[in-house]
Amino acid sequence: MVHEATADEWRGWRAATEAALYGPEGFYRRPEGPAGHFRTSVHASPLFARAVAGLLCRVDEALGRPDPLDFVDLAAGRGELTAGVLEALPAEVAARTRAYAVEIAARPGGLDPRIVWRAEPPRRITGLLFANEWLDNVPLDIAETDAAGVPRLVLVRRDGAERLSDPVPEADARWLRRWWPLTGEEGLRAEIGLPRDEAWASAVACVERGLAVAVDYGHTADARPPFGTLTGFRAGRETAPVPDGTCDITAHVALDACAAHAEGVHALPRARLLRQRDALRALGIAGARPPLTLASTDPAAYVRALAGAGEAAELTAEGGLGDFGWLVQPVGARDPLTEDPLTEA
Repeated sequence: MVHEATADEWRGWRAATEAALYGPEGFYRRPEGPAGHFRTSVHASPLFARAVAGLLCRVDEALGRPDPLDFVDLAAGRGELTAGVLEALPAEVAARTRAYAVEIAARPGGLDPRIVWRAEPPRRITGLLFANEWLDNVPLDIAETDAAGVPRLVLVRRDGAERLSDPVPEADARWLRRWWPLTGEEGLRAEIGLPRDEAWASAVACVERGLAVAVDYGHTADARPPFGTLTGFRAGRETAPVPDGTCDITAHVALDACAAHAEGVHALPRARLLRQRDALRALGIAGARPPLTLASTDPAAYVRALAGAGEAAELTAEGGLGDFGWLVQPVGARDPLTEDPLTEA
């Protein structure tokens, strides 16, 4: 059970975020769902679901067309991506697909009856596990260096006020030294990503054969932000991260750390990190404008193609959705985004 804090109680950011997002009155249990507060690739264009459906088809081929073929949408919101993928699949593939939407909120009304709604992913997946903007909402603690250069935990109240507490515990300190070392300068901050590493490794463990993909804004060890990325979103606007349940609380993901942890725990082939623009282009989402000659020969088709090109451009834009990172982890099969064969697990 998630502990609800009193207004004047100080807690670490991990505990505070857990209650604010996933508690009984938490943000992710609100009836409007995430789409009421921020726009993801899923909401930007149906092309995203079509691309994921194309990826699932590639996984299907790599696995020898299993029956059933699993598609697991982790952090499914209100099932928009799951439904879009099912709609975009060829009939023969859709007939073999078991689709799971994994979310803590109650099943929304009117959802495709073929979709299984669960609070946890199934334990034996043959197919594709796809986690779109999930890891950034896995709660974590924040460290900040004090005047002596010592990394200390940051405590927070429900109103967002902060203060420093004890030095970072040793397990978290080891993670910081390996993945996000803080210099002695006062006021530097880091988001301690160990809970996300463990969450990703746990999700990957559910895949027996296939592919696990995490999509998130992220960073790698060569470019950590010196003051962190913790922020909030409410009603489409970025806002202060206040852990009272009224806003999303999110921080970018150390995707390289997540990848290395899962590889090490499960002895997996090396994962790949790539930008969304490159992943989607590999899946046929390019954003190229249709030829002008089409406008004279088939104006309606030209208008449709032009609209699709605009949506593809948004999904792959630099400085926008195209900057999302894709963590691509094959399990017991080749990576379907490349032609290189991988050793069976």
